[in-house]
Amino acid sequence: MGLSIHPRIMRGTGEGGHTDMPVSRRAAIQRAAALGIGAALPGCTRAPDDVRIGFVVKMPQEQWFQDEWRFARAAADRLGFTLIEIGAEDGDRVLSALGTLYARYADGFIICAPDPRLGPAIARYAADTGMKALAVDDRLVGADGAPIEAMPYVGISAVAIGRLAGDAAAAEAARRGWAPAETGVLRLAFDSLETARERTGGAVEALRARGFTRILDAPQRTTDTEGAFTAATPVMTQAGGIDRWIIIGLNDESVLGGVRAAEGLSMAPAQIIGVGIGGSEAAVADLAKPVATGFFATVLLSPRAHGYDTAAAMYRWITQGIRPPAVTLTSGTLMRRDNFRQVLAREAIA
Repeated sequence: MGLSIHPRIMRGTGEGGHTDMPVSRRAAIQRAAALGIGAALPGCTRAPDDVRIGFVVKMPQEQWFQDEWRFARAAADRLGFTLIEIGAEDGDRVLSALGTLYARYADGFIICAPDPRLGPAIARYAADTGMKALAVDDRLVGADGAPIEAMPYVGISAVAIGRLAGDAAAAEAARRGWAPAETGVLRLAFDSLETARERTGGAVEALRARGFTRILDAPQRTTDTEGAFTAATPVMTQAGGIDRWIIIGLNDESVLGGVRAAEGLSMAPAQIIGVGIGGSEAAVADLAKPVATGFFATVLLSPRAHGYDTAAAMYRWITQGIRPPAVTLTSGTLMRRDNFRQVLAREAIA
């Protein structure tokens, strides 16, 4: 069946306050064909009266994206729009998803694409069809590899999150009376990943500012607990004379691996301050243990800001012409043994 795309007039106003123009049927068909998008449309010729917003994610089976959808659904319920959830694990499915959204009369969409290099195709299709587009989690890039500045983006500030972890570790070390000159900082390093470099770099920056300069790198082959344990053990063993450690890393699993390595070297929890990133189930399980471990805290990343807030921002853009900021970067919330239950309960409320 050939591609059929309806002409339509978008609601609200476009950028600069101008009314959005109808999409040329021929232009939409030509562009969709060029992108390889096919969609069978319903037989109606008039767009429905309700606002419809798509939310496309690259890994729908992962808890993070399920939570984003859950919070976006809460926004839809409260603001009164229809949310269209689509999983798109590869480029072909992304392009198919865009065709589906247009076929279902979506006014705009939020997307975390499996490959940021799909940016030009996504941006062109949004421009040709009149759908508003907002990137979340991973920023889309153009053919030159530079971010697509024209598309609003909501992402995580990896550096800010790292600083929060580093500040928390430094504050706890000061509370325990640890002298910076006698304290080792173990950085579980996975520098091939930009986000990992930014997170651990932010943590190191915060620790250095507080006087903690004895920093040792433990390069990981994998980012899981086993990989971190394997990386941390020889580094800590060879660092003679250090019996107090701050442990930082890309995620909770890395820091837990470092903590387990320290425990394996007969260090007590009072000698270890591990601060993870993510708020994972593994981190929560450690914080919930009846006896404190060396895993002191984790920085919880919030799918609420990436689900509810992005959906609400898209709704305002569609209905009121209020364009979201070009870049919005979120940080996180520190969870410790004394507050993690309250933080999780608050975060779970949709």
